[in-house]
Amino acid sequence: MSDKNKQALGALAMDLKRVALFYHRGSDKTAERFFQEALERKNEVETKTLKPYLVNCLQNVSRLRRGKDKSKIAEDALMYSTLFQNAAISK
Repeated sequence: MSDKNKQALGALAMDLKRVALFYHRGSDKTAERFFQEALERKNEVETKTLKPYLVNCLQNVSRLRRGKDKSKIAEDALMYSTLFQNAAISK
């Protein structure tokens, strides 16, 4: 995986972590803003070099917005954040 891709995944992970934290705190507007940032960052990732499970996770990030339960969205955002962070720091 290229350094550019690792950097984009790391930034995506941080944005998703912020989404989770702000939804948990009840700051829905701020969480929505970071979710917008995460979606923009998602488009920077080159999927050709990613493992299939990461491509699937990237697709699922877009689907998070459709959810109604904010705590479930926060939980899923945190899970994806951890997966992307692990991929970004792996060798």
